[in-house]
Amino acid sequence: MTLIKEKYNRRSFMKVSTMAGGGIMLGVSWLQSCAPEQAEVLGIPETWVDMNAFIKIGDNGVVTIYSPNPEIGQNVKTSMPMIIAEELDVDWKNVVVEQAPYDISKYTRQLAGGSQSIRQGWTSLRTAGATVRRMLMEAAAKEWQVPVGELTTENGVIKHSSGKSIGYGAVASAASGMEVPQDVKLKDPKDFKIIGQSKKNVDAPKIVTGQPLYGIDIKREGMQIAAIVHPPAFGMKVKSVDDTAARAVSGITDVVIVNTEPAEKQWSDTNAFTELVAVVGKSTWQVMKAKKALKIEWTQDTPAESTIDHNQKLASALAKSSEAARENGNPGRAFANAAQVVEREYSAPFLAHNTMEPMNFFADVKEGSAELVGPIQTPEYLSKSAASLLGIPEENISIDMTRMGGGFGRRLYGHFALEAAAISQKVGTPIKMVYTREDDMAQGTYRPAYQVKYRAALDANNKMTALHVKGSGIHGSPVFADRFPAGSVDNYLAENEGVESNISAGAWRAPRSNFMAGIENAFLDEVAEAAGKDPIDFRLELFDRAINDPIGERNDYDPKRYAGVLEEVKKKANWGTATPGVHRGVSAYYCHNSYVAQVLDIEMKNGTPRVKKVWCVVDCGVVVNPGAAKNQIEGGIVDGIGHAMYGQLTFKDGAPEQQNFDRYRLIRQREAPLEIETFFINNGIDPTGLGEPSLPPIMGALANALYKATGERFYNQPFIQNEIKLG
Repeated sequence: MTLIKEKYNRRSFMKVSTMAGGGIMLGVSWLQSCAPEQAEVLGIPETWVDMNAFIKIGDNGVVTIYSPNPEIGQNVKTSMPMIIAEELDVDWKNVVVEQAPYDISKYTRQLAGGSQSIRQGWTSLRTAGATVRRMLMEAAAKEWQVPVGELTTENGVIKHSSGKSIGYGAVASAASGMEVPQDVKLKDPKDFKIIGQSKKNVDAPKIVTGQPLYGIDIKREGMQIAAIVHPPAFGMKVKSVDDTAARAVSGITDVVIVNTEPAEKQWSDTNAFTELVAVVGKSTWQVMKAKKALKIEWTQDTPAESTIDHNQKLASALAKSSEAARENGNPGRAFANAAQVVEREYSAPFLAHNTMEPMNFFADVKEGSAELVGPIQTPEYLSKSAASLLGIPEENISIDMTRMGGGFGRRLYGHFALEAAAISQKVGTPIKMVYTREDDMAQGTYRPAYQVKYRAALDANNKMTALHVKGSGIHGSPVFADRFPAGSVDNYLAENEGVESNISAGAWRAPRSNFMAGIENAFLDEVAEAAGKDPIDFRLELFDRAINDPIGERNDYDPKRYAGVLEEVKKKANWGTATPGVHRGVSAYYCHNSYVAQVLDIEMKNGTPRVKKVWCVVDCGVVVNPGAAKNQIEGGIVDGIGHAMYGQLTFKDGAPEQQNFDRYRLIRQREAPLEIETFFINNGIDPTGLGEPSLPPIMGALANALYKATGERFYNQPFIQNEIKLG
């Protein structure tokens, strides 16, 4: 355990916070400091030396590492500093972690999305640590007048072959003046001591003790609270506002109409409601009460849509002819000559993100400058949009990223931050804007609604000779034309169609894959059954073709790694061994550069299915923090099962019919799998995606197991429409 905790009193805490440069989120590896033996005490440094954008070193060897990317629950605030610490060769227990400020001149890709933080940062983070280690060694070599090649490092100490040693803190100042080396040698992975070891979340103590950490916790001198009223349905606008009664509520200081549409939009500016009414006051209770007292007249600007409309438009899009996104061989002839054709259609509804921490943001907009603080996955694009909206140069806008209480793609779209900025500018005071659950669910940027049709042709020998997939979706098709089974079938056709709508849709955890993985695996099971083949053996046949004689040149997956996870889960789950009362489903999918295969077991209890166990094999390259990685996998599996079973957002008269958890069903704790066993393929490949890849395929494994358990196929999400619940 890090004894740092016992050295931190209030005064020293404030001191190190201040020295860290506006660090509102000081994270200390407190939990590493809980071992029973209290040795190796390190106190608070008297001075710090900035080594580069990621690292500063105290005079006693304590190291602060800045984590550059937004923390959304994917654990990058711990894992990214672990990579730096590894190459710096410092003892993890002497590391203090802080959230880096938004600064794309120092940090690249400060974004949380696409499960890419570790993959994209892997080399630069390692280089940052290795560079500082080299500069420290050169400083020691200069002081000792010895060749740097005679030096080694270990846990923050530089050693000479003569036996001399010196801590990093003692040479940090001199090292900071050394010339930055152009080339540094990175560690051989076999020498990793931190990477590959489970480290506890650096924010865990604050999370479990309720200390300020999230955007919703922000408090500032003179800050007021703001609440907003959006139009009650998509397609509506404000016509007039009578705020007499609202202004009469105690504590209310202002009621304003603001427009949040930037002149220069970024890709993240997708919000359908750019004009809203804001109530500003002294407390959350007061502004919520005043919201209810507003009398607002709305006008219909574009047609009010419904789920019935959406389903008809999606079906029409599937029925019309489309331009092929990919075509191999002669699918038309193959289907004409088929001995058997399997054809199925699948659908999925809109989904809300439902972040546990509601949307919120702090804004203090002054003449010519703005301070923005809150939970945002895309600070770079927020900065650009805010500059355009406020008419303030981007360099005069500061953004601090707080930890996020969930995101799943919701906080990619920073319109809620723009709303806070517009309100602050209008009323002339710092404000914290806070959504209710209904504010978010009624006007979110949702997972799109989809419909997809599959057709497969089998010849007389039950070989799949052709596959045709066509998809339609609100604002775009979900079909990935170059993913498996493309490349494994002689005759292949993929087609896409999009449907326009005034409902705002966008990324939701594992975009598009969150639907395609489930239905692809459900369909392949039906084709395997029609062919009289084991579903895993059937898939492996396809992978053999993609490995040995691939079709086409744009196959964006590695069939050997794909087959590898499937073969491994087959072995781990002891596939092929029947257990009385247990019904199994299998799935495999590639997304976010990683490969996942799963086997899900269901047992029936009094006629109700219960998920007994899930085996999950993941090929995501090097696993930086195994404990946290397993958490990500398990979370994705539970989330995927829940949304496959229950998640849906339906529309009537332009408004979602589910605006809170009384009507939007989430998975219950008792419905989670009794056991999840996760295995990682150890292949030494650089890390790939982890936060999202376990969610998409579990929907297919669940559908296939439910079929075995109930005899019923599931073609439309949520499965609860088939009048089935988990026990």
